[in-house]
Amino acid sequence: MAALPEVTSRLLYSGLGRTLIFRAAEDEDPEVLFERICLEFENERIEQDSEGNVYVMAPAGGESSHQNSELTRQLANWAKQDGRGRAFESSVEFVLPDGSKLSPDGAWVHQDKLAALTREERRRFLKLVPDFVVELKSPSDRFSDLQKKMQDWKRNGVELGWLIHPDKRMVMIFRRTADEPETFYGNNLAGDGPVAGFALCLQPIWEGLDF
Repeated sequence: MAALPEVTSRLLYSGLGRTLIFRAAEDEDPEVLFERICLEFENERIEQDSEGNVYVMAPAGGESSHQNSELTRQLANWAKQDGRGRAFESSVEFVLPDGSKLSPDGAWVHQDKLAALTREERRRFLKLVPDFVVELKSPSDRFSDLQKKMQDWKRNGVELGWLIHPDKRMVMIFRRTADEPETFYGNNLAGDGPVAGFALCLQPIWEGLDF
C-alpha cells in the first residue's frame, strides 16, 4: 500500500467526529493525491474541493445514520414511483465542473443525464451535476462548512438543494436562480423544480432516535 501522503493542513476535531484534510505538495498532482487517499481510506467518505484539498470524514454516529437512512428512503421511494430519474445516498461521488468531487447525503439525477453516460462511466464516480441534493447536519459538522458546501453545489449548477439542521428543526433551501437561501420550519417540505411532487416528511428526522 502507498505511503500515507504528507499532512500539510491541520486535523480538525468537532463534536463526535473528525475530518482529516490533506493538501498536495507543490510538485504533486491533486488527482494523484486523491487516488492515494482513496486507497488508504477505502471505506471512508472522501471528498476533494476545487483547490485540490482532500477531506476524509469520520463515520456517522448512530442518530445521524438513522436520520440519513430515513431521508434517502423517502427520496428513493418517490424517485421509483416518479420514474423520471434516480436517487442516490451518501456513498455516491460526483465529479463537478470545477474539478471538485463531492458526496451529498442524498441526491436525485434526471435519467437523461445518466443515459448520456456509458455503462462503464455510470459504474465510476459520476461526472455530472445532480439536479437535486440534500445535506444533513450531524453533531460533528460545522454548519458554516455545510453552508459553503451548498454554495459549491449551487455554483456548479445544482438546481435545488436542501440543508437540514435537525437540532434546530430547520431547512435552508438553495435554488440556483435565487441569490439567497430560504429558511423553512415545519414537518412537511414540498419539493419543486427538478423534484416537483416529492414531499419530505421531516418528523422522523426531527425525532431521530428519541422514543
